Amino acid sequence: MSLEKLSFSICRMLKFNFFITMKRISSIVFLLFLSAIVCLTLLSCEKTNQKSVFPTVSGGTLIRIDSFQSDFIGMRTIDIWLPDDYNKEEKSALLFMHDGQMLFDSSTTWNGQEWGVDELFTDQGSAFERTVVVGIHNGDAKRHAEYFPQKSADYLSEELRLDFEKKMKLPLSADLYLQFLVEELYPYILANYNVYNDPESTFIAGSSMGGLISWYALCEYPNVFGGAACLSTHWPMFYSNEDNPMPAAFMSYLEDHIPLDEKPKFYFDTGTETLDSLYPVHQARVDSLFRSKGYDEEHFLSLIFEGKDHTERSWRERLSVPIGFLLKKKSGE
Repeated sequence: MSLEKLSFSICRMLKFNFFITMKRISSIVFLLFLSAIVCLTLLSCEKTNQKSVFPTVSGGTLIRIDSFQSDFIGMRTIDIWLPDDYNKEEKSALLFMHDGQMLFDSSTTWNGQEWGVDELFTDQGSAFERTVVVGIHNGDAKRHAEYFPQKSADYLSEELRLDFEKKMKLPLSADLYLQFLVEELYPYILANYNVYNDPESTFIAGSSMGGLISWYALCEYPNVFGGAACLSTHWPMFYSNEDNPMPAAFMSYLEDHIPLDEKPKFYFDTGTETLDSLYPVHQARVDSLFRSKGYDEEHFLSLIFEGKDHTERSWRERLSVPIGFLLKKKSGE
């Protein structure tokens, strides 16, 4: 075979092999692309299914608003729980709770745990005021930005504030969140449900970051809320207990904003395990501040629960304590 023919044969072979190789690569790429589409579709369906799962309650009636429209925070899912004895002739107290997706049914939560709000009010309802519970679902990625007591950041140095805002990643939006709650959601509840319209019967509660936004709401709107339950309040934020500027910023804000004229009710607690192990040292300083402001046992309660950790399971076990402090049925009723 001549050199020219040999070269021609080799070129044809290489061209054919290249064509086959590229065809195989194209097939693999196409299959990978198709697999990615299928995975994304399944994930999307899974998220949609999770969102559409409606909690089962052991007593009372649960009403869900999937997309409550707000000019302040966009759309938000709201769960409204009515006790068995709710009626349109007699008014009920009102309790707003943060992280609303964690309140009623563990089969619908991300960690298989819940607060057991419906069980508590159904099983021990005779000990408490008849209460409508409004669970506000958190904003997922916006949760920290919405629950951080916004004006507390004013008590940080410029350098520390910039560092904190960098860690937060989103603009601070607790003031907008509270505007949504007070100016949009609360009026909606008043217009559609038979609840009292006064601070003495309107309360707010949450845990961890939800504890922070609860005391902040009470300080910002003492004319709306008459009490706050703050379980396992997350005083350290993103920092450890060593050289942490955040608790001091919170203390400075509270020093200037704790309501004094008409004292509402503040409930705080902490466990001693996992994340809660960071809290007692800060909570002790908060307790001292409230007592220095003249808060007595009628208006202030702070407890430590030994051996309890930072979970809904622990908060469920002791939920009757803050609910009793805020909503204990008055004698003679």
